[in-house]
Amino acid sequence: MKLRNSITIGTLMLVLGFSGCQQDPELAQKTDIPQATLDKIYQMGFGTNDVQQVDNGYLVEGDIFLSESVLNDQHDQKFLRIGETEQYRTTNLVYIPSGSKRTITVSLASKLPTSYGDALNEAIKRYNAENLLITFQRVASNGNIQIVNGNGSYLASAGFPSGGNPYNQVKVNTRSIGNQPLNTVASILAHEMGHCIGFRHTDYMNRAYSCGGSATNEGASTVGAILIPGTPSGPDPNSWMLSCIGSGMNRPFNANDRTALSYLY
Repeated sequence: MKLRNSITIGTLMLVLGFSGCQQDPELAQKTDIPQATLDKIYQMGFGTNDVQQVDNGYLVEGDIFLSESVLNDQHDQKFLRIGETEQYRTTNLVYIPSGSKRTITVSLASKLPTSYGDALNEAIKRYNAENLLITFQRVASNGNIQIVNGNGSYLASAGFPSGGNPYNQVKVNTRSIGNQPLNTVASILAHEMGHCIGFRHTDYMNRAYSCGGSATNEGASTVGAILIPGTPSGPDPNSWMLSCIGSGMNRPFNANDRTALSYLY
């Protein structure tokens, strides 16, 4: 079974760039979204298939949140490199002062199940084992990244850095995720944390690779999809930043993921 991070459990496509599977009555169909809004989404470098309207913004590519204010910012209309299945980053990254490291705190909402705490600890452990210039540290509340409960038809969602800081919230839908193993939930959280520090989906240019369906050329702009040097130009079937993941699947960092992480941080 595949899980889709944005929508159903029938497709628990983790997304890690998830796209939705189930349609929630609170979410608008793409046809309900004005063309002007879809144009702004495309100009930012995101696909316009399965765009969902949520509180204060839109979900694109299954698990990426774009606020109304972000959509209304000015964006260059240039297109960046068109690739296949590779590691990509955005133009927005977490700022690290020269010659130093940076600690990013992460908190878990108290209403989330205890098992999510264990999964978050595992996700943090995976990052910190890479000896990056950023380290993650769990705190009781008010973290730089806050893991909170979300409602809707997605599995989890997050956004991209702004002003040199990580995106501050990951929403997880425990009802949609269901009774998944610890390593599956840890993979979901690590994926969304990856968005928070500036990573796009590995299969950005062809979500069909992990999610099925038809391939879509999404284009790219200032938020962008910039190829990370040293990562493969061909399919990478095990990356933690693939758009979708199978139920019960574990996606620790593979060699290409480590290359991408160490290049940026």
